Parts: sequence; structure tokens; C-alpha cells
Amino acid sequence: MDHFLYRDGALYAEDVPVAEIAAAVGSPCYIYSTATLLRHFRLFDEALEGTEHLVCYAMKAASNQAILKTLADAGAGMDVVSQGEYLRAKAAGVPGDKIVFSGVGKTEEEIRTALSGGIRQFNVESEPEMVEINRVAQELGKTAPITIRVNPDVDAKTHAKIATGKSENKFGIPISRAKEVYALAASLPALDVVGIDCHIGSQLTELEPFALAYQKVAELTESLRAEGHNIRRLDLGGGLGIPYTRSNDAPPLPVEYGQLIKDTLGHLGCEIEIEPGRLIAGNAGIMLSKVIYVKSGEDRDFLIIDGAMNDLIRPAMYEAHHDIVPVVEATPGVEPRPYDIVGPVCESGDTFAKGRNMPPLDAGDLIAFRSAGAYGAVMASEYNSRPLIPEVLVNGDQFAVIRKRPSFDEMINRDTMPEWL
Repeated sequence: MDHFLYRDGALYAEDVPVAEIAAAVGSPCYIYSTATLLRHFRLFDEALEGTEHLVCYAMKAASNQAILKTLADAGAGMDVVSQGEYLRAKAAGVPGDKIVFSGVGKTEEEIRTALSGGIRQFNVESEPEMVEINRVAQELGKTAPITIRVNPDVDAKTHAKIATGKSENKFGIPISRAKEVYALAASLPALDVVGIDCHIGSQLTELEPFALAYQKVAELTESLRAEGHNIRRLDLGGGLGIPYTRSNDAPPLPVEYGQLIKDTLGHLGCEIEIEPGRLIAGNAGIMLSKVIYVKSGEDRDFLIIDGAMNDLIRPAMYEAHHDIVPVVEATPGVEPRPYDIVGPVCESGDTFAKGRNMPPLDAGDLIAFRSAGAYGAVMASEYNSRPLIPEVLVNGDQFAVIRKRPSFDEMINRDTMPEWL
């Protein structure tokens, strides 16, 4: 469910007409719904009711300060994967004891920053990283709380570029080596080994891969406890998918996912952490764009729009599907037409859809890309010297620009000339 619905033939974001935002802000732009963000966070929180838990929003999905503060005020922790994300979370008012630091390549500076500013735990991905965290913690006179990410070699049945739990992926340590790695961790004096971390991928549409992975985590927990490790926290990552189409083939609901966690791991008495990102932010955002030209080709028609692959790269990068709808609802009975929907960037990959059935559209008409709240704005670039597009947050009948569109001068003036030019 989201809060982008038609009323009297016009697309609204909560109680604000999308066309009103376009008139004030211009296009293209991202528009987020506060109500959807909060609803999806609460679905996860309620799904784990009855267990000690923390829902840590995976802020790589959408990391604007206003989004982070909205979720933090509702009780969310944060899952970060870089120093910049850590500092963003802190700037949004998230306390260190609600921030989990993931990622395979944590640098000395990142470790030092997190230990100095406060951290709930590091999710450790390798033995060299573990040794480095111990060294930095000793230098600072601190104890670093860690979990160790195990790779359960489970096929998440998702896109190859977002699968993380198979043996060939770069993430975590093989679960078969867990005992020796935990023994090493226990021998390092500045580490507090609090639990196990496991994350198998993103955009999962079935529960079975989670069940297989969590059964392995349960067995490992009992085995490590038998060897004297105080395993008291299980970080299960995120990955639950969202419906990118309006078909009936919807991914499992958070309540079903929560019940699976309780069924497979509830008997262990561990605190549970989950790190959803896409399901919280994905359907909470749209990308608004405007038709520049309608071009007739030899065997197809093109909608050339002002949004481009640098603004929303998922279709070019992942062959991802987004439902695309007109901002003015089609009149009943109007026959749709197939269009290739493309942007103005000088790449054939700047194609959002091929042969997509849409009502007849003209230059100046607005369209909206649904389910664009996750991995949209955060992956945008200034390719072709196109300024980053604005982000807008809606709350009821109010809206505010939460990241403005930079001017061309602001974009160009970030460059500096060497003294010899």
C-alpha cells in the first residue's frame, strides 16, 4: 500500500496534488510520502512484537535527513555502510547505540569515527577487519561490540547483482569456518562478541531462502553457545521485496516474515535486529517527470522525458521494472498505446521501458514512476552535467523541498582550476 492515489482524475501524494508540486518545484523530482514511510516501518515493528528487537532502517535505500529523522522519531535504528551514512544518521539525531555499521570495507577512519561517536555494533565481514577493529579500539581505550557476518551459502533467488548470501559473493565468512573465526574474535581483548549477522540479499519475493538461512543461524547459535560464546543478538539483515507491479504476485508481508523469525529463532531468547530498507522506502516515493517530445519512429513511438538514467538508474543497471502512470488519469475507454519511454542522456541504456502501454500523451504531460523511493535519489549522479533533482517530502496536506535542485553555477563551481590554467 502507498499514499499515491487518484482523486477526481488527478494523482495525489497524500492530500497534495502531484501537479501542484510540479508547478512549485519543477520536474523531474522525487516525492516521498511520510504516511507510507511510517506505515511500512510500523509493519515491521509490529511483526516482531513480543520479542526483544530493533528495526534498523537500511539507509542506503534513501538517506535524506528528513527521511531519517521521520523514521528515527518513530523509533527506528539505522543500518549504515559508510562514514558518510554514519554521520548522516548522527546528524538526524540517531544515537550511536541505535546505529549498526555494516559493509565489507570499513576503513580505519570509519572505525575510529564510529567508536568515538558511539556504535551499537560493527557487523564484521572478515578476519582482517576484525583485527583492525580490535587494534583501533585498543588505541582509543574502548571495547568494540561486534557480530560476525556468516555466509550461509543460500540462493536468495533474486537478481545476481543484489544476491549476497551465496559462497561466491564477497560478503561475510563461510558458515563452515564460523567456529574458528569466533574463537579468534574471543581472543582479541578489545572486542565484545555480541552475536551473529546474516544477510542473504535484496528484493526477495519468497520466504524459503530466509527459512533456510535462519535454520542455519539457529544451529550455529547453539553450537557457538556450547563452546562458551555468549550469543545474545541476531542481526538478520533485510531483503524482503516489494511489489514493483500491480499484479497479484506480491512478496510476503512483514507479518509473515516476522512469524518466520519467531518460528525459526524465537526459542533462542536472542534480541533480534532486522535491517529493512527497500520495503520501508520503495513504495513511499515516486519520481515525477515530464514529456518533452513524442517522437514517431519507424516501428515504434517514443516518449522522450526530462527524467534520465542519471536520475533513476535502476532500469539501466538492474533491468528493473517501474510502473509508470500519467499524473492526469486516463479517460475511461481511451485505448492505450505502446511507447518506448526514454530519457535525454546520450546512451541507448537511457531507456525506462520498451513497448509500455500508456494512454496517449503529449509534450508537457506529467508522468510518475511508482516505487522509486528506494535506490533512486541515492544512486543519482550528474552524468551529462545534469543537476541532481530535488527531493520533496509530503506530510498530509503539506509539502517541503528536502533537497533543492542545484543551479548550473553551483554544480560547475564545485570544480577548481589548477594554478597553471
